Amino acid sequence: MKEKTVILIAGPTASGKSILAIKLAKHFDSEIINADSMQIYKEVSILTSKPTLQDTANIKHHLYGINSVKKKFSTGEWLELVLKKIETQWSNKKIPIVVGGTGLYFKALTEGLVKIPEIPSKIRNETRNLHEKVGQEIFFKMLIKLDPLAKKFVLPTDKQRSLRVYEVKKFINKSLFDMIKKTKSNYEKKVFKKLFINPPKELLHINIESRVEKMINSGAIKEVEKFIKMNVYHELSANKIIGIREIKNHLKGKLTIEETKELIIQKTRQYAKRQFTWARGHMKSWDMIYSSNINELFKIATNKIS
Repeated sequence: MKEKTVILIAGPTASGKSILAIKLAKHFDSEIINADSMQIYKEVSILTSKPTLQDTANIKHHLYGINSVKKKFSTGEWLELVLKKIETQWSNKKIPIVVGGTGLYFKALTEGLVKIPEIPSKIRNETRNLHEKVGQEIFFKMLIKLDPLAKKFVLPTDKQRSLRVYEVKKFINKSLFDMIKKTKSNYEKKVFKKLFINPPKELLHINIESRVEKMINSGAIKEVEKFIKMNVYHELSANKIIGIREIKNHLKGKLTIEETKELIIQKTRQYAKRQFTWARGHMKSWDMIYSSNINELFKIATNKIS
């Protein structure tokens, strides 16, 4: 294997990414770097399925639990940190293994990240007020008039993306998509060995159910009780961790424990579906590994990497 290689392992939640990463790390004498936007939080470990002490005892894990739930953390900040970790591991003659479920992190690493200046709150508020006034259908037509490239890249029903593209064009008078076209990765494409685990749907559903059961039995409710006491500002991303809202409602007496588990399972399945959708749209150059057996996954992965 060439000296400068980065192994990337992506896939839906509960697909076996972490197990494969650990197996590969032992095989290649590698270290693991986190590419999951929810596993960066230090206060929430059970609901985010962070690696256990047993996992980290033999293999070095980086960028897990590095940020407080009370602080913002951007893709740009992650990219800056991961680039440093990769360079350090290369200098130590190691092959970095980047593993996680956040598609945007992988996209930033392999394709580069668009550097957009902070949009002034005045423009953001004006954009949102306009959208509220005219509705998504008319707003989208206004967006296309302002930035014709948006027609090719934004779905007419995608409110968040429509708002973002509109406010960028308004502020810097450049299309976000022109900027994306000119953005490049820090590394050549050949550096990356890109693997996406694509297990059978039935197995994934079984894994999700098993994981949720384990979370509840391992102290997820106490974890949420502590989270509530932290008074995390409602707009911060940590509030989006699957299970927090559901367990909060259970603690308020609105849901039984069985209803809570069922809702978390349902939300996790929906999230896994979104991860598949992202992969279909943004990971066409990745090697898809269709297997349900960890030993078979390992065998296929090592063949693809070597």
